[in-house]
Amino acid sequence: MMMEQACTTILVGKKATIDGSTMIARNDDTFLPLTPQRFIMQPAVKNRKETWVSNKNGFSAPLPAKGYRTTMTPNADVAKNGVFGESSINEKNVAMSATESVYGNPAALAHDPWVENGLAEDSIQDMVAPYIDSARDGVEYLGKLIKQYGSPEGNGVLFSDKDEVWYMEIVTGHHWAATRIPDDSYAICANQVAQDYIDFKDSKNYLWSDGLEEFVAKYHLNPNPHGKFNFRKIFGTDNEKDRHYNTPRVWYGQKLFNPEVSQEPESSDLPFLRKANRLLSVADLQAVLSSHYNETPFDPLGHGSEEDKRRYRPISLNRTQNSHVLQIRNDVPEKQAALMWICFGVPTFTPYLPFYTNANDTDPSWANTPLKFDMTSAYWMYRALSMLTESHYSNFIQANRDYLTAARQAQLAHLEATDKVAKKLEGKALTDYLTKQNHKLVADMRKRTEEQIASCITEGLTLSKLTFNMDINL
Repeated sequence: MMMEQACTTILVGKKATIDGSTMIARNDDTFLPLTPQRFIMQPAVKNRKETWVSNKNGFSAPLPAKGYRTTMTPNADVAKNGVFGESSINEKNVAMSATESVYGNPAALAHDPWVENGLAEDSIQDMVAPYIDSARDGVEYLGKLIKQYGSPEGNGVLFSDKDEVWYMEIVTGHHWAATRIPDDSYAICANQVAQDYIDFKDSKNYLWSDGLEEFVAKYHLNPNPHGKFNFRKIFGTDNEKDRHYNTPRVWYGQKLFNPEVSQEPESSDLPFLRKANRLLSVADLQAVLSSHYNETPFDPLGHGSEEDKRRYRPISLNRTQNSHVLQIRNDVPEKQAALMWICFGVPTFTPYLPFYTNANDTDPSWANTPLKFDMTSAYWMYRALSMLTESHYSNFIQANRDYLTAARQAQLAHLEATDKVAKKLEGKALTDYLTKQNHKLVADMRKRTEEQIASCITEGLTLSKLTFNMDINL
């Protein structure tokens, strides 16, 4: 089994959002505070003859001859860390995020163990994202690959298009299930098998691996005395680690979207699907992904006891390398509908930038990430701001909030102005324009961020404990 990564996922249907868009979102958390990533545009291909080979587990498979232009956020140091494309939107406006690491239980894995050189997280994005035409197609396409090659680990995979949002969980070497998130609902997942009831009579809203029901029946895996098929209870885990590392994150996200509902952070029965008490915006999802149990005793940056502050694993971490919200809008023409909101810093302290994915390249400061600190790189610049803000949190937090608020207002104004012009353009002229607008946004956010960094350094120099007030009469 390959080493897995710990992430937090949000999926929202189009009737649950304030503007009718679909949204999938995730924090990509790695094992170390620094795993540099890049944001690239992978061009479309035709008549390709190439085999994909993973340098992590040896997985190998032929790539299709044709593939769509697709955004990707891979690791910068592929030789050391593997590719891990992680998040994407292709030219058909199909969004994909992979993966949310999940853990199958020994009872199921005993009968369908992991496949050591199967299709793992490091390869999934590149093996699937450029070749799918819809969210449902993504589930079915990946399902066929898992059937053919097997999986070496448990993975939750997010798909969306303008109409549908799907969440798929691979829980053994060859078995998986997927749920279509209802249009009026949301789901939050955090490193546990999350799906609950799978309706095998409803193939419009559920998909599953061949023989899944028979597998569960044959090996007596269903603990429900009434035979109801609860995927989480059959294939998932429910242990002390879950109650301190995983379920509290789901609890807090649901607390933000449904504050009127009373739940416990260590509950093993938090629902998979919920209806929020309001229509959700991109900002709402980003608030969850940037959170750390704010305004509760469990906030590591708060005022609770030292025991409480260390009790639960927060959502936003210094190990969060790439936080993203993939938004497919329905209130603008399709040619400009797909936005990839990306944060390369710690999301608590740094902004998400909205990139139009109908573009022909990405800004060099995002596409080229050095392996060592370099302020010309977006990754390193935003991580520097994260470190500076946290270093004197109580002194810098209000200025950081003001910076983030001003950045969001500027971004929304930028999107409105860009959309207005884009509606009048077509083809190459449109793609060129959106590409230039992406670069313009990067430049504006860089200027704001450099000013914020300078402010932190200037004020930080006055906060040294190596100080002494001189009495002029001495």
